[in-house]
Amino acid sequence: MSRTSVADRGVVARAAAFLGLTMLVAPLLLLFSTEPAHALTLCQAKLGESACIVSTLGSKSNPIPGVDVILTKPDGTEETQTSGEDGKFSFQVTESGEYFVGVDPKTVPKGYEILPAGKEAQGPDGTLKIVVDLNAFAQYGANFEIREEGFSRETSKWGQILDASVSGLLLGLLLALASVGLSLIYGTTGLSNFAHAEQVTLGGMVGYGLVNVGLTVPIVHWHLGSPYPLWVGGLLVVVICGFSGWIQDRLMWQPLRHRGLGLTQLMIVTIGLSLALQYSFQFFVGSDTVKLTISSPKVRTFGPVTITDRALLAMAISAVVLLLVGFALLRTRIGRATRAVSDNPALAQASGIDTDKVIRLVWTVAMALAGLSGLLYSLVIQNGIKWDTGLQILLLLFASVTLGGLGTAFGALVGSLVIGQIVQVSPQFIPGDFKYAAALLILILLLLVRPQGLLGRAQRVG
Repeated sequence: MSRTSVADRGVVARAAAFLGLTMLVAPLLLLFSTEPAHALTLCQAKLGESACIVSTLGSKSNPIPGVDVILTKPDGTEETQTSGEDGKFSFQVTESGEYFVGVDPKTVPKGYEILPAGKEAQGPDGTLKIVVDLNAFAQYGANFEIREEGFSRETSKWGQILDASVSGLLLGLLLALASVGLSLIYGTTGLSNFAHAEQVTLGGMVGYGLVNVGLTVPIVHWHLGSPYPLWVGGLLVVVICGFSGWIQDRLMWQPLRHRGLGLTQLMIVTIGLSLALQYSFQFFVGSDTVKLTISSPKVRTFGPVTITDRALLAMAISAVVLLLVGFALLRTRIGRATRAVSDNPALAQASGIDTDKVIRLVWTVAMALAGLSGLLYSLVIQNGIKWDTGLQILLLLFASVTLGGLGTAFGALVGSLVIGQIVQVSPQFIPGDFKYAAALLILILLLLVRPQGLLGRAQRVG
């Protein structure tokens, strides 16, 4: 057997071992075991005999649990239920007549107002009037409007655009944390990493495990620690995700590079890794959204702009981290080495730069940034994390990198800010369902005029 074939078998074995390790170590990286949330059992109604008055406080992505809902019956008696973890509540009634549904304001989370939806359906004392006919319907909805305290519908169009622009800045900064790392990987290796978005999901998943559940060893259920404070959990997320990037390059990407695999083959490997991680998340965590439950955010109002203190903190952290990355690229020796490898890997290696060490550092930093992005994204954008969260934002990440200019970290930052603005501001002018399509349309139009992107360098072809 030749030495070449032995080496080939070694590379394949390491790649297979890594993929297997991904499946086996995923629960260890997550380091938690969860128990399903016990949702409120909805009543069962039978037409002509009983009916249900049901609804959800908040939305599926942002439910409001723990609110006491009071039902006043036609005879004047009252029944109280508390909204479940999914925000749902239900009452079973057995006679026709006028019912009034209201909420106990003392149980409403700070910063929110819960009001009956529709003036024509309002009863006395701010309750919701529902006329029940057992022979007509078996279920009636008790719809409430959820809004921030101090909300005013008199906001001008320009005020709404300004509010959406702040939300766009928040989304752009969080996208930039992930897209800068994606751009650095492309710049130093030429690889389009389709599994990069799954690192965003991993960051949110690990954050949930550390902050809400604590450390446990699956199967044997050894408890190694209680839930951590958010700032401690955040630091551990960055460390764990950064280490996952180091492991990836050490066990898989470096051997595959040394064997001379083409970029197309490597890209297919990233797609396989992406699928493996997605279904690992789904297998070990489930298909539901898991929430990072911490104290309720305080809502702040600055003129027409409404934002939570949690979102302001996320913006500040993102901005500081991005500034540190920019400073490192421009002012440090390793940053200059990274830019040299990105510009011309062969020349950089000939100049004495250890390209393998530079690329491994890039993988480590990129995965750490993606993990931090996932933690903050799950806190302030999605109010939780799901197994396919990364898949949902993958196109936005690639659009940001392409719009700013392939392989340029600062281009990825600019592209992310632009994409964030388009996604959040465009619903002021077009239906909200088209906001992602609008971002991609702007990308196409820009590339028709400037193929290299906003900060990319034009290259001669042929």
